[in-house]
Amino acid sequence: MKTNRILAVFVLVVLCSLSSLAQGTKDPKIIIHAVQGGGASPTPGHCPEGGCTPVGVDFEFSIPQKGPLFFNNASEQDWISLTLIETGVAAENVSCAQNLFLSCSVIPRDDGSVQIVLSGIRGLNPRNGILAGANFSIGFACVQGNCWPRGLSFTAHAGTSD
Repeated sequence: MKTNRILAVFVLVVLCSLSSLAQGTKDPKIIIHAVQGGGASPTPGHCPEGGCTPVGVDFEFSIPQKGPLFFNNASEQDWISLTLIETGVAAENVSCAQNLFLSCSVIPRDDGSVQIVLSGIRGLNPRNGILAGANFSIGFACVQGNCWPRGLSFTAHAGTSD
């Protein structure tokens, strides 16, 4: 009888520990990658049949019903950073994956919006940012069943070396 109680307490402690670890995971995830070149580590992929949407240093977009969005840096300037701002998913629930910059930070703002900052080029792990004329994609992944709300709007601003 005593062994059963000790086992039950042990199982309860293990379950509580696992649930606290699960709460530390980030979701949903934003995924930004090079398409057909651009950046040091382009991923396979192609712009859709109609081509990638040309954008300048400031642009807006909404989360599509499915699939990633494809863009072309038509600003005629190399981008050394890219800042995305959204309202709708809390910063502590957002994670980022990308292959164009050295880092991606998710920062809560005082107004309740979330700032996602991609920055850093070259250095120990050379990455080029988003070069003038380069294509890139922005995707939205679900993590553990938690997804981005469809239609959620983002604003974007690219930092340039000029």
